[in-house]
Amino acid sequence: MRKSLEILQVGTLELSQIVRQALETNPVLEEYSESLSLEAEAADPDTADSLEHLNETDDDWRDYAIINGQTSPWSVDDEERRQHFYDSIVAPETLQQHLQQQLDQSMVEPAVHQAAQAILGNLDARGFLDLPIKELGNRLGLSARPLDAALALVQSFHPPGVGAAGIIDSLRLQLEHSGHKHSLEYKIVSEHLEALARKHYSAIARALGTSEERVAEAAASIGHLSLNPAGEFEPTNSPHILPDVVIEREANGRWLAQLTNEHLPNLRLNDFYKDMVGSSGVDGKTRQFLRDHISDGRSLIRAISLRQETILAIAHKIIEYQGPFLEKGPRHLRPLTMMSIAEELNMHNATISRAVAGKYLLTPHGLMEMRGFFAVGYHTGDGEEVSNTGVRQAIQQLVTRESPVKPLTDAAITKQLAAQGIKIARRTVAKYREQLNILPVHLRKSS
Repeated sequence: MRKSLEILQVGTLELSQIVRQALETNPVLEEYSESLSLEAEAADPDTADSLEHLNETDDDWRDYAIINGQTSPWSVDDEERRQHFYDSIVAPETLQQHLQQQLDQSMVEPAVHQAAQAILGNLDARGFLDLPIKELGNRLGLSARPLDAALALVQSFHPPGVGAAGIIDSLRLQLEHSGHKHSLEYKIVSEHLEALARKHYSAIARALGTSEERVAEAAASIGHLSLNPAGEFEPTNSPHILPDVVIEREANGRWLAQLTNEHLPNLRLNDFYKDMVGSSGVDGKTRQFLRDHISDGRSLIRAISLRQETILAIAHKIIEYQGPFLEKGPRHLRPLTMMSIAEELNMHNATISRAVAGKYLLTPHGLMEMRGFFAVGYHTGDGEEVSNTGVRQAIQQLVTRESPVKPLTDAAITKQLAAQGIKIARRTVAKYREQLNILPVHLRKSS
């Protein structure tokens, strides 16, 4: 189970490195060309990757591939260049993986752990909580006490500022982490952040009964805080992102999800070493050595199979729920929670969260993080469901088209969204604007 969870949550490049390392350290594992394996070709594609099938045939399971993707023939030079490319890449740790490790090491009661898992599944790319904590509890059926405890737990994690409701909340958390909760910086962030953005130091000094020099010093300290606490984990920091799944339209108009397996070696257990285990001429120490490595190899192959099977199952559900997005683009992403997918696939919510962390789908609208398909949202006036991501996309489009001489205020954006049938509060517009790194109206205005 530990091996399965480890393999489930790693990204594509990291999995490739794990497999390569296993091939170097486990003598009973071998890589083979799928085109040369008759058993692999004869395997039933509907059952070869089935977990039930693996459980039923565990003792006899030997040679078929657990990854069904087609691989292109490579020359020796091509293979060496490809291997050098993969070996030179260090797969970056994702924010979800980083936070999940801290959660797994936390000694908390199961209810708090479950609530924290739900919070991790609803953090955006900057580490901010995508919706009010009370609304999250209502949607997932979580009670207030463990949810509040879980939020405090997540907000105590590294990097400082994650789990916040927005920029102001994140800056306050960062100051608390550094022991400056009762500082001038904390008061400025909490009460005068807009004035600080305009550099109205004298007004801030008068309001807080201090000097302009002290406000300037505090402003310099605040300037060292991060507006994007999860920035070091952003996927854009690594140019080597490979999709785990490609979604394409078939000739009959249906959407098809396919795993991208060409960069993963096909693994099997070597027949020679398996036969040695039952040979009378092998001493007990060697036999135990081989048994241990056969067990490790079989566990790895099973874990990879389970990972691929789980990711593909989630991708199929994404196609089922997000058809409007595939047809029309990000504006039409529908609300979707990990809990609902977990229930339909008969999995734990934590399993879904691990499975989508650091995974990417190549869609007709570009490469998207798998987690980006899961978000709560709103109903429009005509009954259409729009996710938070879709609302942010609508705000981005409005700001892109605005007049630089007379940019849209948050109230004006709210009114225009309402005209599109999306009724949200002005403060929600302000929150989403901040998440999109869009400046306030007075800083967007051209003279």
